[in-house]
Amino acid sequence: MEILTGGKLKLIQAALRLITETRSLTSLGLRELAREAGLNPNTFYRHFSNLDEFGLQVLGYIAEDMKTGVRELRRMAESSEQASHDTVAFVYHYFLSNPAATTVAVRELHGPSPVLRQALEAQLNASAREMAEDIIERDLVAGVDRDTIHEISHMTIRYILFRAMDYLEKPDQRERIQRETERFINRQFRGAMVDHVSSSTLETIARESSPVSR
Repeated sequence: MEILTGGKLKLIQAALRLITETRSLTSLGLRELAREAGLNPNTFYRHFSNLDEFGLQVLGYIAEDMKTGVRELRRMAESSEQASHDTVAFVYHYFLSNPAATTVAVRELHGPSPVLRQALEAQLNASAREMAEDIIERDLVAGVDRDTIHEISHMTIRYILFRAMDYLEKPDQRERIQRETERFINRQFRGAMVDHVSSSTLETIARESSPVSR
């Protein structure tokens, strides 16, 4: 990931300050953006060829900012329940501390720019893949196959983003939303573990009852 500095970083941070509930990333004017960043409007084109390229950098900045802390928490977890609790708490706290970044991510997933939609999908898929890799590496859901862990991680990342705006806009429900999110994750993994045990048990019963095994 590129380390952002100077005018490029100032423009990205300016965009996140200007985003509101009614304004999307691609609706920002270049003069307005440059003015908020304290730069000459021509500076934009020294760093970006168009708004889509700029949007890609903004989304990358957001993803990288959150990713490091989340992965460290998962790698320290001793159980899947602890991992889900710590991860959900961290991510929702990030949403609360960075409402503009959260608004950008939620809005651009269904926004007018196919470039940004595809980029955000790729970032969500990368986050899901990293989540699965951390869970597998720590053996937090023993016995569950890799494909199932990746599938649940994929659903989890999208569920958290789906609840993001509720968490921001309904302060009286934040604690409940966090608990519901943790339960959603834990139920998915517990169900997968039960399915694994059930399948193993059924296979054992089938082998023991088979005439060949007698």
